[in-house]
Amino acid sequence: MEGAEEGAAVRCPVCLRELPGALINSHLDRCLQAGQGDAERGRSPPSKKPRLAAAVPSGETPPAAAPVFSFFHKSRGGGGQSPGAPGEKPEEGGGGAALRGASLAQKLEGKPLADRLRPDTLRDYVGQERVLGAQTLLRSLLESHEIPSLILWGPPGCGKTTLAHIIANSSKKAGTRFVTLSATSAKTNDVRDVISQAQNEKRLFKRKTILFIDEIHRFNKSQQDTFLPHVECGTVTLIGATTENPSFQVNAALLSRCQVIVLEKLSVEAMEAILMRAVRSLGVQVLGKADQHDSSATGSSSESSEFPVYIEEKALSTLAYLCDGDARTGLNGLQLAVQARLAAGKTTPVSTAKGCSADGVLITEEHVKEGLQRSHILYDRAGEEHYNCISALHKSMRGSDENASLYWLARMLEGGEDPLYVARRLVRFASEDIGLADPLALTQAVAAYQGCHFIGMPECEVILAQCVVYFARAPKSIEVYKAYNNVKECLRMHTGPLPPVPLHLRNAPTRLMKNLGYGKGYKYNPMYKEPVEQDYLPEELKGMDFFKKQKT
Repeated sequence: MEGAEEGAAVRCPVCLRELPGALINSHLDRCLQAGQGDAERGRSPPSKKPRLAAAVPSGETPPAAAPVFSFFHKSRGGGGQSPGAPGEKPEEGGGGAALRGASLAQKLEGKPLADRLRPDTLRDYVGQERVLGAQTLLRSLLESHEIPSLILWGPPGCGKTTLAHIIANSSKKAGTRFVTLSATSAKTNDVRDVISQAQNEKRLFKRKTILFIDEIHRFNKSQQDTFLPHVECGTVTLIGATTENPSFQVNAALLSRCQVIVLEKLSVEAMEAILMRAVRSLGVQVLGKADQHDSSATGSSSESSEFPVYIEEKALSTLAYLCDGDARTGLNGLQLAVQARLAAGKTTPVSTAKGCSADGVLITEEHVKEGLQRSHILYDRAGEEHYNCISALHKSMRGSDENASLYWLARMLEGGEDPLYVARRLVRFASEDIGLADPLALTQAVAAYQGCHFIGMPECEVILAQCVVYFARAPKSIEVYKAYNNVKECLRMHTGPLPPVPLHLRNAPTRLMKNLGYGKGYKYNPMYKEPVEQDYLPEELKGMDFFKKQKT
């Protein structure tokens, strides 16, 4: 069957020649390269392609066809592009080549700086040494073009999309088709179209397809099920990027077919390296770095600016700290600060490392802070960070660390957490971890909840802070908590029907119940001056002490 497919005649979509199926792949590559070369030399493609080869007059060379991205490529508004397809103009090499020779204002126009400086190779990729460092398994697989199905999980701006971009460039060189979709805009039909194209590419041209789904957690469970059979049989290699915990947001069946790669937020050192790379590409000089100051410090640093542009080394360090490991935030903050200072047009006398003074546009630490407006706090009220922070708060109060308790409380409130959620957790903590060691703790927690409900944020933050500190300093006891858990375990482990309520403990509101013995023999304790000897547990549990988990 396979030999019959290879021997069948296939028409080339570029030159319309019919060739055996076994030769069409190499022929198509040559046609596309020829068409791309004509386009680069300035030859315009024909307005309309001839439908039949016989339509070209004898003795004339048929006009070159327009470059085609893929034999099965479909132009859809909701679908993704294929950056690895033949004939497509490659992206700027890490941004450096495209930024050279342009004025500073031109360098900051158009694309955001974070997208313009996106690296194209693993050599330029900064951070994530634990996952992508030398001699790691994933790096070896990427360098050998053996890409498994992956789920890239990490906080915003840690390099998930950049890593997919690098894989796209690498797969393009290896002849693999790379398709990108975003779960925020793509529909199930878009996914099915890509899979159909991948099946045709694999069947006719033995060509692999890598499908990158950005924000894959936005797909619901039924949409994620669409990938299952095709990832299983290798029709597509799936790469998904998500900021949410895949254990909760990605279908378990799909998760078992993919390798989860955990990317951590970038360190301050990695952020400083990324920002320095951006500064060098923009031609901005760093004050405090001797190797950044040369003869151009006294002249113009760009074609469109009369004065050179400087940035304090401290400003870059501050930006690296404030962006909290988010490279996108850091680069966009740098771009905004530079654009604002250029628009202001104010110059400042600057002393360089060589002892020379020159007028220039100076970007200081205050300008960088103004660009970011505030410290970038990573907190997601609906994601994993929500549970991480409340767990840290709970454990800090339990450990009587009042400073840590205040810190985690502030992390949640400043990140936008609902104060009533925190107050409800404090009510639980009052009984679970403090209990009878300080019975007033529960009163404090309920009062804090009511106060938050009455006045709301930001006034209620001090109410929660007072309650948190009170709980951190209070004595702890889990006596009641453990005893109740022992009761629940006793009920779960009981075999057979549960024992009936003893007759003397039953209520007898009717004559019939009294005649049946309900309430007979019950001793009303307030009527006795001495302690009353009376059993209150069922006969099978007589003498059971749940506080000590033993029978007396």
